Amino acid sequence: MPDYSDTMKEPRAAALPAGREQRATRVMFFIAGFATAGWAALVPFAKLNTGVNDGTLGLLLLCLGVGALVAMPLTGLLTTRFGCRAVLVTSVLLFSLILPLLAVLPETSMLALALLVFGMGMGTTDCAMNVQAILVEKAADKPIMSGFHGFYSLGGIVGAGAMSGMMSAGLAPLAASVAISAVSLLLLFSHLSGLLTYANPAEGPVFALPRGAVLTIGTICFAVFLAEGTVLDWSAVFLSEHRAMPEAISGLGFACFAAAMTLGRLTGDAVVSRFGRYPVVITGALVAALGLLLAVVLPLWWAALVGYVLIGLGCANIVPVMFSAIGRQQSMPQAVAVPAVTTLGYMGVLSGPAAIGFVAHASSLPMAFLMVALLMLAVAALCRAVKM
Repeated sequence: MPDYSDTMKEPRAAALPAGREQRATRVMFFIAGFATAGWAALVPFAKLNTGVNDGTLGLLLLCLGVGALVAMPLTGLLTTRFGCRAVLVTSVLLFSLILPLLAVLPETSMLALALLVFGMGMGTTDCAMNVQAILVEKAADKPIMSGFHGFYSLGGIVGAGAMSGMMSAGLAPLAASVAISAVSLLLLFSHLSGLLTYANPAEGPVFALPRGAVLTIGTICFAVFLAEGTVLDWSAVFLSEHRAMPEAISGLGFACFAAAMTLGRLTGDAVVSRFGRYPVVITGALVAALGLLLAVVLPLWWAALVGYVLIGLGCANIVPVMFSAIGRQQSMPQAVAVPAVTTLGYMGVLSGPAAIGFVAHASSLPMAFLMVALLMLAVAALCRAVKM
Protein backbone atom coordinates (compact mmCIF):
# COMPACT_ATOMS: atom_id res chain seq x y z
CA MET A 1 0.00 0.00 0.00
CA PRO A 2 1.54 3.35 -0.98
CA ASP A 3 2.28 5.88 1.73
CA TYR A 4 -0.41 8.50 1.21
CA SER A 5 -0.28 9.91 4.70
CA ASP A 6 1.82 12.86 3.60
CA THR A 7 0.10 14.45 0.61
CA MET A 8 3.24 16.42 -0.22
CA LYS A 9 4.95 13.14 -1.16
CA GLU A 10 4.31 11.16 -4.33
CA PRO A 11 3.19 7.58 -3.58
CA ARG A 12 5.24 4.69 -4.86
CA ALA A 13 3.82 3.45 -8.17
CA ALA A 14 4.71 -0.20 -7.54
CA ALA A 15 2.72 -0.30 -4.30
CA LEU A 16 -0.68 0.42 -5.82
CA PRO A 17 -3.12 -2.34 -4.74
CA ALA A 18 -4.11 -4.01 -8.04
CA GLY A 19 -5.13 -0.73 -9.66
CA ARG A 20 -8.10 -0.23 -7.32
CA GLU A 21 -7.73 3.55 -7.36
CA GLN A 22 -7.34 3.54 -11.14
CA ARG A 23 -10.55 1.55 -11.60
CA ALA A 24 -12.45 3.83 -9.23
CA THR A 25 -11.21 6.91 -11.08
CA ARG A 26 -12.33 5.49 -14.43
CA VAL A 27 -15.73 4.75 -12.90
CA MET A 28 -16.07 8.34 -11.66
CA PHE A 29 -15.36 9.69 -15.14
CA PHE A 30 -17.85 7.19 -16.55
CA ILE A 31 -20.54 8.29 -14.08
CA ALA A 32 -20.04 11.96 -14.98
CA GLY A 33 -20.42 11.29 -18.70
CA PHE A 34 -23.31 8.88 -18.09
CA ALA A 35 -25.36 11.39 -16.07
CA THR A 36 -24.54 14.27 -18.42
CA ALA A 37 -25.87 12.28 -21.37
CA GLY A 38 -28.99 11.51 -19.34
CA TRP A 39 -29.67 15.23 -18.97
CA ALA A 40 -28.97 15.85 -22.67
CA ALA A 41 -31.77 13.47 -23.62
CA LEU A 42 -34.16 15.21 -21.21
CA VAL A 43 -33.74 18.72 -22.65
CA PRO A 44 -36.64 18.43 -25.17
CA PHE A 45 -38.94 17.12 -22.43
CA ALA A 46 -37.92 19.91 -20.05
CA LYS A 47 -38.77 22.43 -22.76
CA LEU A 48 -42.09 20.71 -23.46
CA ASN A 49 -43.05 20.45 -19.77
CA THR A 50 -42.46 24.15 -19.10
CA GLY A 51 -43.62 25.46 -22.49
CA VAL A 52 -40.67 27.85 -22.76
CA ASN A 53 -39.23 29.27 -25.98
CA ASP A 54 -35.63 28.93 -27.13
CA GLY A 55 -34.56 32.11 -25.38
CA THR A 56 -35.95 31.05 -22.02
CA LEU A 57 -34.51 27.58 -22.45
CA GLY A 58 -31.14 29.26 -22.92
CA LEU A 59 -31.59 31.04 -19.60
CA LEU A 60 -32.47 27.76 -17.92
CA LEU A 61 -29.32 26.17 -19.32
CA LEU A 62 -27.41 29.16 -17.99
CA CYS A 63 -28.60 28.22 -14.49
CA LEU A 64 -26.87 24.86 -14.87
CA GLY A 65 -23.69 26.61 -15.98
CA VAL A 66 -23.80 29.10 -13.12
CA GLY A 67 -24.20 26.29 -10.60
CA ALA A 68 -21.18 24.45 -11.97
CA LEU A 69 -19.01 27.57 -12.21
CA VAL A 70 -19.83 28.55 -8.63
CA ALA A 71 -18.93 25.08 -7.36
CA MET A 72 -15.71 24.53 -9.31
CA PRO A 73 -13.44 27.07 -7.54
CA LEU A 74 -14.64 25.75 -4.17
CA THR A 75 -14.00 22.08 -4.96
CA GLY A 76 -10.24 22.36 -4.49
CA LEU A 77 -10.74 23.69 -0.99
CA LEU A 78 -13.32 20.99 -0.20
CA THR A 79 -11.14 18.10 -1.41
CA THR A 80 -8.18 19.49 0.53
CA ARG A 81 -10.19 19.56 3.73
CA PHE A 82 -12.40 16.47 3.40
CA GLY A 83 -10.68 14.31 0.77
CA CYS A 84 -11.80 13.19 -2.69
CA ARG A 85 -14.04 10.38 -1.46
CA ALA A 86 -16.28 12.51 0.75
CA VAL A 87 -16.67 15.23 -1.88
CA LEU A 88 -17.39 12.78 -4.70
CA VAL A 89 -19.95 10.82 -2.69
CA THR A 90 -21.77 14.04 -1.78
CA SER A 91 -21.73 15.49 -5.29
CA VAL A 92 -22.81 12.28 -7.06
CA LEU A 93 -25.62 11.83 -4.55
CA LEU A 94 -26.69 15.41 -5.21
CA PHE A 95 -26.97 15.26 -8.98
CA SER A 96 -28.39 11.71 -8.94
CA LEU A 97 -31.29 12.86 -6.74
CA ILE A 98 -31.94 15.93 -8.89
CA LEU A 99 -31.77 14.29 -12.34
CA PRO A 100 -35.24 12.63 -12.24
CA LEU A 101 -36.83 15.96 -11.25
CA LEU A 102 -35.54 17.53 -14.46
CA ALA A 103 -37.81 15.20 -16.44
CA VAL A 104 -41.06 16.28 -14.77
CA LEU A 105 -40.86 19.76 -13.22
CA PRO A 106 -43.60 21.91 -14.82
CA GLU A 107 -42.68 25.34 -13.44
CA THR A 108 -39.88 27.37 -14.99
CA SER A 109 -38.67 28.70 -11.63
CA MET A 110 -38.57 25.21 -10.10
CA LEU A 111 -36.66 23.87 -13.09
CA ALA A 112 -34.21 26.77 -12.87
CA LEU A 113 -33.47 25.99 -9.21
CA ALA A 114 -33.13 22.27 -9.93
CA LEU A 115 -30.71 22.96 -12.79
CA LEU A 116 -28.67 25.25 -10.53
CA VAL A 117 -28.26 22.48 -7.94
CA PHE A 118 -27.69 19.86 -10.63
CA GLY A 119 -24.95 22.05 -12.10
CA MET A 120 -23.30 22.39 -8.69
CA GLY A 121 -23.24 18.62 -8.31
CA MET A 122 -21.83 18.06 -11.79
CA GLY A 123 -19.25 20.84 -11.47
CA THR A 124 -18.02 19.55 -8.11
CA THR A 125 -17.81 15.99 -9.44
CA ASP A 126 -15.89 17.13 -12.50
CA CYS A 127 -13.25 18.96 -10.46
CA ALA A 128 -12.94 16.37 -7.68
CA MET A 129 -12.54 13.44 -10.07
CA ASN A 130 -9.75 15.33 -11.85
CA VAL A 131 -8.04 15.97 -8.51
CA GLN A 132 -8.15 12.24 -7.87
CA ALA A 133 -7.01 11.49 -11.43
CA ILE A 134 -3.89 13.63 -11.04
CA LEU A 135 -2.93 11.90 -7.77
CA VAL A 136 -3.56 8.42 -9.14
CA GLU A 137 -1.57 9.14 -12.31
CA LYS A 138 1.39 10.29 -10.19
CA ALA A 139 1.19 7.09 -8.15
CA ALA A 140 1.06 4.97 -11.31
CA ASP A 141 4.15 6.75 -12.69
CA LYS A 142 2.85 6.44 -16.26
CA PRO A 143 0.46 8.45 -18.45
CA ILE A 144 -3.12 7.26 -17.89
CA MET A 145 -5.03 10.56 -17.98
CA SER A 146 -6.30 10.13 -21.55
CA GLY A 147 -7.84 6.82 -20.57
CA PHE A 148 -9.69 8.47 -17.70
CA HIS A 149 -11.16 11.08 -20.01
CA GLY A 150 -11.97 8.38 -22.53
CA PHE A 151 -14.21 6.80 -19.90
CA TYR A 152 -16.09 10.10 -19.61
CA SER A 153 -16.84 9.87 -23.32
CA LEU A 154 -17.73 6.19 -22.98
CA GLY A 155 -20.17 7.10 -20.23
CA GLY A 156 -21.75 9.64 -22.58
CA ILE A 157 -22.24 6.99 -25.27
CA VAL A 158 -23.77 4.48 -22.87
CA GLY A 159 -25.95 7.10 -21.19
CA ALA A 160 -27.32 8.49 -24.45
CA GLY A 161 -27.92 5.02 -25.84
CA ALA A 162 -29.59 3.86 -22.63
CA MET A 163 -31.93 6.86 -22.47
CA SER A 164 -32.90 6.57 -26.14
CA GLY A 165 -33.36 2.81 -25.82
CA MET A 166 -35.48 2.99 -22.68
CA MET A 167 -37.75 5.73 -24.00
CA SER A 168 -38.06 4.08 -27.43
CA ALA A 169 -39.26 0.98 -25.58
CA GLY A 170 -42.02 3.06 -23.99
CA LEU A 171 -40.45 3.96 -20.66
CA ALA A 172 -41.42 7.43 -19.43
CA PRO A 173 -38.67 10.07 -19.12
CA LEU A 174 -39.04 10.01 -15.32
CA ALA A 175 -38.54 6.25 -15.11
CA ALA A 176 -35.60 6.37 -17.53
CA SER A 177 -33.87 9.10 -15.54
CA VAL A 178 -34.44 7.21 -12.28
CA ALA A 179 -32.68 4.24 -13.88
CA ILE A 180 -29.73 6.44 -14.87
CA SER A 181 -29.46 7.75 -11.30
CA ALA A 182 -29.72 4.26 -9.81
CA VAL A 183 -26.92 2.91 -11.99
CA SER A 184 -24.75 5.94 -11.13
CA LEU A 185 -25.18 5.37 -7.40
CA LEU A 186 -24.59 1.62 -7.72
CA LEU A 187 -21.30 2.26 -9.52
CA LEU A 188 -20.29 4.89 -6.96
CA PHE A 189 -20.86 2.77 -3.87
CA SER A 190 -19.34 -0.36 -5.41
CA HIS A 191 -16.04 1.53 -5.92
CA LEU A 192 -15.82 3.52 -2.68
CA SER A 193 -12.65 1.76 -1.54
CA GLY A 194 -10.75 3.13 -4.54
CA LEU A 195 -11.69 6.76 -3.90
CA LEU A 196 -8.96 8.67 -2.08
CA THR A 197 -9.67 9.92 1.42
CA TYR A 198 -7.34 12.90 0.95
CA ALA A 199 -6.17 15.38 -1.70
CA ASN A 200 -3.16 17.57 -2.24
CA PRO A 201 -2.99 20.75 -0.15
CA ALA A 202 -4.20 23.92 -1.87
CA GLU A 203 -1.51 25.57 -3.96
CA GLY A 204 -1.65 29.00 -5.63
CA PRO A 205 -4.69 31.23 -6.06
CA VAL A 206 -8.10 29.74 -6.73
CA PHE A 207 -8.49 31.83 -9.89
CA ALA A 208 -6.39 34.26 -11.93
CA LEU A 209 -7.30 36.25 -15.01
CA PRO A 210 -5.50 34.79 -18.04
CA ARG A 211 -3.11 36.96 -20.06
CA GLY A 212 -0.73 36.60 -23.00
CA ALA A 213 -0.43 33.10 -24.39
CA VAL A 214 -2.65 31.79 -21.60
CA LEU A 215 -5.45 34.06 -22.77
CA THR A 216 -5.08 32.71 -26.30
CA ILE A 217 -5.12 29.12 -25.07
CA GLY A 218 -8.12 29.85 -22.86
CA THR A 219 -9.99 31.47 -25.76
CA ILE A 220 -9.42 28.41 -27.95
CA CYS A 221 -10.60 26.12 -25.14
CA PHE A 222 -13.66 28.32 -24.62
CA ALA A 223 -14.58 28.04 -28.31
CA VAL A 224 -14.11 24.28 -28.46
CA PHE A 225 -16.01 23.68 -25.23
CA LEU A 226 -18.80 25.92 -26.52
CA ALA A 227 -19.07 23.74 -29.62
CA GLU A 228 -19.19 20.64 -27.41
CA GLY A 229 -21.80 22.26 -25.16
CA THR A 230 -23.88 23.17 -28.21
CA VAL A 231 -24.10 19.49 -29.17
CA LEU A 232 -24.78 18.47 -25.57
CA ASP A 233 -27.62 20.89 -24.91
CA TRP A 234 -29.07 21.56 -28.37
CA SER A 235 -28.52 18.47 -30.54
CA ALA A 236 -31.70 16.73 -29.41
CA VAL A 237 -33.76 19.92 -29.79
CA PHE A 238 -32.35 20.49 -33.30
CA LEU A 239 -33.11 16.93 -34.41
CA SER A 240 -36.64 16.87 -33.01
CA GLU A 241 -37.71 20.35 -34.10
CA HIS A 242 -35.75 20.90 -37.34
CA ARG A 243 -35.19 17.38 -38.68
CA ALA A 244 -38.49 15.75 -37.61
CA MET A 245 -36.79 13.05 -35.53
CA PRO A 246 -39.00 11.57 -32.77
CA GLU A 247 -38.15 13.02 -29.38
CA ALA A 248 -37.70 9.55 -27.90
CA ILE A 249 -34.63 8.91 -30.10
CA SER A 250 -33.36 12.47 -30.51
CA GLY A 251 -30.61 11.68 -27.99
CA LEU A 252 -28.89 9.72 -30.78
CA GLY A 253 -27.30 12.98 -31.92
CA PHE A 254 -25.29 13.24 -28.73
CA ALA A 255 -24.55 9.50 -28.88
CA CYS A 256 -22.96 9.91 -32.33
CA PHE A 257 -20.95 12.89 -31.12
CA ALA A 258 -19.79 11.06 -27.98
CA ALA A 259 -18.81 7.93 -29.94
CA ALA A 260 -16.66 9.99 -32.30
CA MET A 261 -15.16 11.92 -29.39
CA THR A 262 -14.25 8.66 -27.65
CA LEU A 263 -12.58 7.29 -30.78
CA GLY A 264 -10.67 10.55 -31.22
CA ARG A 265 -9.43 10.52 -27.63
CA LEU A 266 -8.40 6.88 -27.63
CA THR A 267 -6.35 7.38 -30.80
CA GLY A 268 -5.31 10.99 -30.12
CA ASP A 269 -1.80 10.38 -28.76
CA ALA A 270 -0.83 8.31 -31.80
CA VAL A 271 -2.34 10.85 -34.21
CA VAL A 272 -0.51 13.79 -32.61
CA SER A 273 2.77 11.86 -32.56
CA ARG A 274 2.49 11.06 -36.27
CA PHE A 275 1.18 14.32 -37.70
CA GLY A 276 2.18 16.98 -35.17
CA ARG A 277 0.22 19.31 -32.92
CA TYR A 278 -0.49 22.15 -35.34
CA PRO A 279 -1.92 19.94 -38.13
CA VAL A 280 -4.10 18.07 -35.62
CA VAL A 281 -5.55 21.27 -34.13
CA ILE A 282 -6.08 23.03 -37.48
CA THR A 283 -7.57 19.97 -39.17
CA GLY A 284 -9.72 19.24 -36.15
CA ALA A 285 -11.19 22.74 -36.10
CA LEU A 286 -11.93 22.58 -39.83
CA VAL A 287 -13.55 19.15 -39.52
CA ALA A 288 -15.74 20.38 -36.64
CA ALA A 289 -16.80 23.42 -38.69
CA LEU A 290 -17.65 21.12 -41.62
CA GLY A 291 -19.78 18.96 -39.32
CA LEU A 292 -21.79 21.93 -38.11
CA LEU A 293 -22.26 23.13 -41.70
CA LEU A 294 -23.39 19.68 -42.83
CA ALA A 295 -25.97 19.46 -40.04
CA VAL A 296 -27.47 22.83 -41.00
CA VAL A 297 -27.33 22.77 -44.81
CA LEU A 298 -28.70 19.30 -45.57
CA PRO A 299 -32.33 18.94 -44.38
CA LEU A 300 -31.94 15.26 -43.51
CA TRP A 301 -31.71 13.77 -40.03
CA TRP A 302 -28.99 11.31 -41.05
CA ALA A 303 -26.87 14.17 -42.41
CA ALA A 304 -27.15 15.87 -39.01
CA LEU A 305 -25.95 12.67 -37.33
CA VAL A 306 -22.95 12.53 -39.68
CA GLY A 307 -22.32 16.16 -38.82
CA TYR A 308 -22.28 15.38 -35.12
CA VAL A 309 -19.74 12.61 -35.77
CA LEU A 310 -17.47 15.10 -37.55
CA ILE A 311 -17.82 17.60 -34.69
CA GLY A 312 -16.78 14.91 -32.19
CA LEU A 313 -13.77 13.82 -34.23
CA GLY A 314 -12.71 17.40 -34.90
CA CYS A 315 -12.94 18.63 -31.31
CA ALA A 316 -11.49 15.52 -29.66
CA ASN A 317 -7.81 16.47 -29.53
CA ILE A 318 -7.81 20.27 -29.61
CA VAL A 319 -8.21 20.85 -25.88
CA PRO A 320 -5.66 18.17 -24.83
CA VAL A 321 -3.09 19.79 -27.13
CA MET A 322 -3.91 23.21 -25.64
CA PHE A 323 -3.43 21.94 -22.09
CA SER A 324 -0.06 20.51 -23.11
CA ALA A 325 0.82 23.95 -24.47
CA ILE A 326 0.23 25.51 -21.03
CA GLY A 327 3.44 23.85 -19.85
CA ARG A 328 5.44 25.52 -22.63
CA GLN A 329 4.12 29.09 -22.34
CA GLN A 330 5.96 31.79 -20.37
CA SER A 331 3.15 34.30 -19.80
CA MET A 332 2.00 32.92 -16.43
CA PRO A 333 3.19 30.32 -13.90
CA GLN A 334 1.69 26.93 -14.68
CA ALA A 335 0.02 26.69 -11.26
CA VAL A 336 -1.94 29.83 -12.09
CA ALA A 337 -2.41 29.21 -15.81
CA VAL A 338 -4.09 25.81 -15.46
CA PRO A 339 -7.04 26.96 -13.28
CA ALA A 340 -7.42 30.10 -15.40
CA VAL A 341 -7.70 28.12 -18.65
CA THR A 342 -9.89 25.46 -17.04
CA THR A 343 -12.38 28.03 -15.76
CA LEU A 344 -12.50 29.86 -19.08
CA GLY A 345 -12.97 26.61 -20.95
CA TYR A 346 -15.82 25.43 -18.74
CA MET A 347 -17.51 28.77 -19.18
CA GLY A 348 -17.82 27.73 -22.81
CA VAL A 349 -19.28 24.26 -22.26
CA LEU A 350 -21.59 25.25 -19.41
CA SER A 351 -22.57 28.86 -20.08
CA GLY A 352 -21.92 29.20 -23.81
CA PRO A 353 -24.99 27.20 -24.93
CA ALA A 354 -27.17 29.84 -23.25
CA ALA A 355 -25.93 32.24 -25.93
CA ILE A 356 -27.07 29.71 -28.55
CA GLY A 357 -30.56 29.98 -27.07
CA PHE A 358 -30.54 33.77 -27.38
CA VAL A 359 -29.37 33.62 -31.00
CA ALA A 360 -31.93 30.90 -31.79
CA HIS A 361 -34.69 33.03 -30.29
CA ALA A 362 -33.60 36.11 -32.22
CA SER A 363 -33.12 34.26 -35.53
CA SER A 364 -33.11 30.44 -35.62
CA LEU A 365 -31.28 27.46 -34.17
CA PRO A 366 -29.64 26.61 -37.53
CA MET A 367 -28.26 30.16 -37.68
CA ALA A 368 -26.82 29.70 -34.19
CA PHE A 369 -25.10 26.51 -35.36
CA LEU A 370 -23.57 28.41 -38.28
CA MET A 371 -22.14 30.96 -35.86
CA VAL A 372 -20.46 28.15 -33.92
CA ALA A 373 -19.00 26.90 -37.22
CA LEU A 374 -17.46 30.34 -37.77
CA LEU A 375 -16.04 30.17 -34.26
CA MET A 376 -14.30 26.89 -35.12
CA LEU A 377 -12.77 28.52 -38.19
CA ALA A 378 -11.42 31.21 -35.86
CA VAL A 379 -9.83 28.46 -33.73
CA ALA A 380 -8.01 27.13 -36.82
CA ALA A 381 -6.60 30.62 -37.45
CA LEU A 382 -5.84 31.46 -33.81
CA CYS A 383 -3.89 28.32 -32.90
CA ARG A 384 -0.83 29.56 -34.82
CA ALA A 385 -0.34 32.13 -32.05
CA VAL A 386 0.21 29.33 -29.50
CA LYS A 387 3.60 27.72 -28.94
CA MET A 388 2.96 23.98 -29.13
